[in-house]
Amino acid sequence: MNEERSGMESSKTTIGRNVYVDLVGHAKKVPAKVDTGADSSSLSASNISILPDGKLQFALFDENSPHYDGSLIETSDYSVSLVRSSTGHEEIRYRVTLPIRVKGRRIKAAFNLSNRSHNQFPILIGRRMLNNKFTVDVTMSDDDSKWETGRRQALVEELANDPVAFYKKYHGRDL
Repeated sequence: MNEERSGMESSKTTIGRNVYVDLVGHAKKVPAKVDTGADSSSLSASNISILPDGKLQFALFDENSPHYDGSLIETSDYSVSLVRSSTGHEEIRYRVTLPIRVKGRRIKAAFNLSNRSHNQFPILIGRRMLNNKFTVDVTMSDDDSKWETGRRQALVEELANDPVAFYKKYHGRDL
């Protein structure tokens, strides 16, 4: 049994806490966050609608994303899922399957479409996509984004400059 298990694990590709993903035929080198606490995967999309013929239409990413090209994707191969956040908020999202490439490995991956424009990573990779394909090593990372470090430093400086104004701005309340 142990030999069988180690043989299975050796066929898995090791990825880090974030990794670059190619959306085959659409976008290359898109940063993705690997989240072993999330059940499903999510992909940033905009202009999501159902056409009169029942097809789902959407654009990958949003207009402010460097990966956005404005093209619309139409598919009749979609479903819906009820997604519950860690705070208990439930939301209905459309779910599509797209071919992707991660670390040279091409797979078909199911994604919930959502607005991730306020997230650092336009793709979130959850457990279902990782299962039996990837091992996660949290000490590894393809994208240690300078954006996060720069934004964090700006917040630290803003707090140090005027803690009361900082609190009002981000929490919307007076002390």
